[in-house]
Amino acid sequence: MLPWKRLARPLAALLLATAALSATATAPASAEPSSAATSASSQGGWNDYDCRPSAAHPRPVVLVHGTFANSVDNWLSLAPYLTHRGYCVFSLDYGQLPGVPFFHALGPIDESAGQLSAYVDRVLAATGAAEADIVGHSQGGMMPRYYLKFLGGAARVNALVGIAPNNHGTTLAGLTHLLPYFPGAEDLLTAATPALAQQIAGSEFMAKLNAGGDTVPGVRYTVIATRYDEVVTPYRTQFLSGANVDNVLIQDRCALDLSEHALLGLTDRIAFHEVANALDPAHATPSTCASVLS
Repeated sequence: MLPWKRLARPLAALLLATAALSATATAPASAEPSSAATSASSQGGWNDYDCRPSAAHPRPVVLVHGTFANSVDNWLSLAPYLTHRGYCVFSLDYGQLPGVPFFHALGPIDESAGQLSAYVDRVLAATGAAEADIVGHSQGGMMPRYYLKFLGGAARVNALVGIAPNNHGTTLAGLTHLLPYFPGAEDLLTAATPALAQQIAGSEFMAKLNAGGDTVPGVRYTVIATRYDEVVTPYRTQFLSGANVDNVLIQDRCALDLSEHALLGLTDRIAFHEVANALDPAHATPSTCASVLS
């Protein structure tokens, strides 16, 4: 069987899911997290607006979820990991489609960056901090770069840590090359789930985001990637070029780590250790296979 035929079925499934999401889009979207989500996260120790950053950790951490995720499920492990270490941690929902609950980060990425901008301002006002640090997974590790570059975020953000971020567009393991075989598929993606279309390698959004360089002055960047990523492909396109950039391949820290795209942000303790190092580089310790015990 030809390779493109083997890949046709999963692409068709993606398009059907996109069409289904579009068909349910009938109610207004909300930029605020649901009360249930806020309650769930606050009970887990994060999204506590009474939290005040300490001298040891003077900046609040804003967690930015990935595509099809939300402010709670993406962070059930990493948020407690950071709060246990003394950070004030917050997470937002963004990129909601009308009438589509739970599955977020599907709307236009530039509009999502505007939601992030407003949320960071809210967190800074609540905590009294001058700057925040941002940690994002997948689209959540890339979208903040738009905020930093075009919406004045560099003045409010000290560091951006991207876990498996889609920084230069993805081929989805070759699936995007099949779009021409599905007439109207690209138009469907653009209309129904704009963020999916914008994340394809070669999109106008990706060209704008990366024109003139990957980074902006005054912000530290860390990228944490896995060679087994099957969503953001090729995996090395996640890495950034520029000043104040630390690109980390998780298998260079532990060759036994087999985490793929989702697990790297959801449960990978070695990746979490790298996040902690990036947030507090003055007290960083080596990440090894034993970091799963930290």
